[in-house]
Amino acid sequence: MHLLIVAAGSGSRMGADRNKLLLPLAGRPVLAWTIDAVMGADSITWVGIVGQPVDRAMIMELLAEAAKPVVWIEGGSTRQESVERGLQALPSVAQHVLIHDGARCLAEAALINRCAEAVVAGEAVIAATPVTDTIKRVDGQGIITGTPDRAELWAAQTPQGFAVEQLKQGHAEAQAKGWTVTDDASLYERLGWPVQVLEASPANIKVTTPFDLTVAEAVLALRAKRQIGL
Repeated sequence: MHLLIVAAGSGSRMGADRNKLLLPLAGRPVLAWTIDAVMGADSITWVGIVGQPVDRAMIMELLAEAAKPVVWIEGGSTRQESVERGLQALPSVAQHVLIHDGARCLAEAALINRCAEAVVAGEAVIAATPVTDTIKRVDGQGIITGTPDRAELWAAQTPQGFAVEQLKQGHAEAQAKGWTVTDDASLYERLGWPVQVLEASPANIKVTTPFDLTVAEAVLALRAKRQIGL
């Protein structure tokens, strides 16, 4: 299984002066925790890091002792473009791929393996968790216009996994038609292709704000205590 880590973001919403993935979290860069999970997943045999040139030296330093083959891929100006570049950089033998956001640093190796197993079985799949909040649809004036049925709502996460050739085809269609999507599952939806939800832990958050760093640090501390039996 091949895996692309999308790490070409910025620190704008974090209020940081650098890529948020290089901010400290429990004594290590955020991205280091993501890499740990990927390297710990037995299903993954090849990793591509999609990032910006300014971050290359620092990111590759985190991978100096990586146990699996890692390739640097220069990202684009959007997530969609970065994923497309990542797909083009895959080895020619790659049949399946997982896409994982570098900011989801609490993903666990077991989740990555479950996603890989589903993709190899022939499914397009995304990790996700059922929504527990009541969601309101609101118009441009801040007025509530509806309340979707919570039973039908899931919060999308990563990894997301697909057959390589089909995903490449989807990105080519998007480019030809000028579509902009926020994740690859959304691209499949627009094309009418099925995507299976694989239930994951709500702890698999995307680190985007300073509060997320606080939550992530608490989760990592709890995991550390469990490992030593406290």
